[in-house]
Amino acid sequence: MIWIAVDAMGGDFAPTNVVDGALAATRHFDVGVTLVGRSQPIEAELARYRWLDRDKVRIVEAADVVSMEESPMAALRRKPGASIKVAADLVAAGRADALVSAGHTGATVMAAHGAFGMLAGVDRPALAATIPTRQRPAVLLDVGASIECRPRHLLQFAVMGAVYARVGLDIESPRVGLLSIGEEATKGNELTREAHPLLKASPLGFVGNIEARDIYSGEADVIVCDGFTGNVVLKSSEGLVDMIEAGLSGSFTTRVGSLLARRTLRHVRRRVDYSEYGGAPLLGVAGVTIVGHGRSSARAVRNAVALAYRFATQHFIERVEQEIARACGRPQMSAAPR
Repeated sequence: MIWIAVDAMGGDFAPTNVVDGALAATRHFDVGVTLVGRSQPIEAELARYRWLDRDKVRIVEAADVVSMEESPMAALRRKPGASIKVAADLVAAGRADALVSAGHTGATVMAAHGAFGMLAGVDRPALAATIPTRQRPAVLLDVGASIECRPRHLLQFAVMGAVYARVGLDIESPRVGLLSIGEEATKGNELTREAHPLLKASPLGFVGNIEARDIYSGEADVIVCDGFTGNVVLKSSEGLVDMIEAGLSGSFTTRVGSLLARRTLRHVRRRVDYSEYGGAPLLGVAGVTIVGHGRSSARAVRNAVALAYRFATQHFIERVEQEIARACGRPQMSAAPR
């Protein structure tokens, strides 16, 4: 059985939503969950379930929690028993196959990096967000793990994003685009101008530069950028959806219009809802790691566990290593134990 280490104390609504979502995953998949955190509140949540299958649920005590306002580096040093660190160490020790957390993103990135190390041929981690387009879901990365990047890092992100598109989104031949301020190869800053020829020379399906207005057009299945740019794009998109919904609840005229467009709006909201995909894979570290939204619902946690299960069963880490070696011309090495 595949076992997923779940940070039961991570997120705004932990442990309730985390436990609910993790248990839902055990009902729909041949997967077990190791709930890491303070055992007393976790047991209290489990007591609500009469159908609980104890063969699929374990609890590992972790007394500390990294709160959202803490510095991740300082918190992990000060709290070696933090739930996210204990959960990552379980995966590194081979007692679980993947890690899921909706807690502090920075702490999750640092805990995963510290426990698993980086894959051979990968210099920086990348968070990969799933976004809607006119045609089908696409991958945007990095959205916050690596703020300062070099051209070779964007090539590595592109390779990892393409593997994610195949494994996670069932896109057989993903098209890769480079986010820039113009379609021409000479447009953009020094980073994008130097990354363009690297991507063009790679075995990836590179379609060239993608402007911000075309992110949601469906012209590319994988859109690559540095973590600062990607995070701004993602947060701007979330804010735009919230603004549109708030505007449609204003005057009588707009309320009537919103009633007429309700079906379309529900469709759009579902496509941009992070709970549909569960979380963002942290790519580049040598262990399957899914980072959930801090406000994750039980449904989002369930889907995050499902994504971790899919990555583990389809040998995602090994496939990334193979593609990195092929695209970047580096010798393939076996990843750290997971």
